[in-house]
Amino acid sequence: MGVRFQDYYETLGVSRSATDAEIKKAYRKLAQKFHPDVNKDPGAEAKFKQIGEAYEVLKDPEKRKRYDALGANWRSGQDFTPPPGWENVHFEFRGAPGAGSGFDFQDMGGFSDFFEMLFGGGGRRRASGGGRRPMDSSFFSADGEDREAEITITLEEAFHGAKKSIALEVAEPDRRGAVRRTRKQYDVRIPPGTTEGSRIRLAGQGAPSQGGAAGDLFLVVHLAPHPLFTVHGHDLHMTLKLAPWEAALGAKIQVPAMGGNLALTIPPRTQSGQHLRLRGKGLPLGGGRGHGDLIAAIRIVVPESLTARERELFEELARNSRFNPRG
Repeated sequence: MGVRFQDYYETLGVSRSATDAEIKKAYRKLAQKFHPDVNKDPGAEAKFKQIGEAYEVLKDPEKRKRYDALGANWRSGQDFTPPPGWENVHFEFRGAPGAGSGFDFQDMGGFSDFFEMLFGGGGRRRASGGGRRPMDSSFFSADGEDREAEITITLEEAFHGAKKSIALEVAEPDRRGAVRRTRKQYDVRIPPGTTEGSRIRLAGQGAPSQGGAAGDLFLVVHLAPHPLFTVHGHDLHMTLKLAPWEAALGAKIQVPAMGGNLALTIPPRTQSGQHLRLRGKGLPLGGGRGHGDLIAAIRIVVPESLTARERELFEELARNSRFNPRG
């Protein structure tokens, strides 16, 4: 008997290469959206059933392997007949995870003919079932969705670590189900060595659930601009200005760093554009692995105005020097 092919990846809105975590996340999002207790549209229950069936297959490595063996050229709704040798197979049905004690596909009419053709009849409605029993609040208990927000910190906070209190506007349902926007305060610990784009997880501070655990809140970190340093990973970059005589003769100078000024020896004949690396003077790497580096780009500058004596010395240098910077 031919049946209609079901594209389970399309049902969950994921690619065929999706990871288990991506499949689980997609299932939870869709199941919350189409759960019949919260979505009263006429087609919500049928959609919810399709989502549960797709997840039952794709969450199980053996079922997913068998389903993938059909190939990627099938499309939803095509007439389908299984390959020879696929008869008399039976897979165990466990039910979609996160479901409460009231969750039972038997009460929703079982799985599709396509599913049962591939995996056996374990999901078909029992003849003596007496009809579908009403769903209650224990029917579904998927965890809440994760949320994401942004936070900007100073370079000093990234270097030393910090504790911050931030306020975010969140949308949450009240007791009557209406969504209201409120401001919520969060205490955040910034670990030393936090870099641009890092994600800080606040467990249980995401979206509330319908009977399961709340989702998590992830804060995406941005570093505020700094007057002296730019950040590349855990390395700090800066421009170091030198006078012509410091670059030509060499010098011992003080340079700024996040932990305080550092003594630096400038080698004789240092060139403009050259980079000097101060190892271990960047951001902490975390886990006791040390620090990144501080990299100073040399820029030779001349006085904007000259005293009479300075002019005299430069003129004497110009008369006596054989150096030609243009070769």
